[in-house]
Amino acid sequence: MRLLLVEDDPELRQSLGKGLRERGYAVDEASSGDEAWFMGETEPYDLIVLDLGLPEVPGLKVLQHWRRAGIITPVLILTARGAWHEKVEGFRAGADDYLTKPFHFEELVVRLQALGRRMRGFGSPVLEIGALKLDEGSQKASWSGKEIDLTGTEFRLLRYLMLHPDKVFSASHLVEHVYDFNEEKESNVIEVYISRLRRKLGHDVIGTRRGQGYFLRSEVLRSHR
Repeated sequence: MRLLLVEDDPELRQSLGKGLRERGYAVDEASSGDEAWFMGETEPYDLIVLDLGLPEVPGLKVLQHWRRAGIITPVLILTARGAWHEKVEGFRAGADDYLTKPFHFEELVVRLQALGRRMRGFGSPVLEIGALKLDEGSQKASWSGKEIDLTGTEFRLLRYLMLHPDKVFSASHLVEHVYDFNEEKESNVIEVYISRLRRKLGHDVIGTRRGQGYFLRSEVLRSHR
């Protein structure tokens, strides 16, 4: 999943970015309201972490702009402002969750995981479709009860496909949601990782629709339950 992290404190931004990448997110960073305004409107993010006290344009105004522009990406607000009326303003502006500084990093992670699952109808921290299970916390997966080893990229790709079962995605779309803006990407990188996942899960688990892209075949997963 691709995430936009908007935070003007460079040390906190660097620390959070590093930690979130280690937890399986492709992270782009913005340090000002202007950057966030533009990036949130032009890039296809799955989640956004937004600080309110930003230079140039306040975070609340950025969020209001995104919502008026029809951007429905889940937004978790990070702020040092803890007053109840400020939280109400944030939710009224379109926030999906709210975390007051200082906070524990683990709480941020589990809240983001919950937001991502909620958007796709999953209630448990373990994504499960038939015989395939993926634990977001441990970044481990199992197939028919047998644990399978995943690289970081394989985990991000499989998680994205599991959150959207049976939906067809082009290779370019998957690149946009599995990698961050600055990562080097070969032209056939998605094809390579789809091939690797098929070797680990079975060639019939991930389907190909010629000229359109790839999709996770939920009926195959459920037939192996």
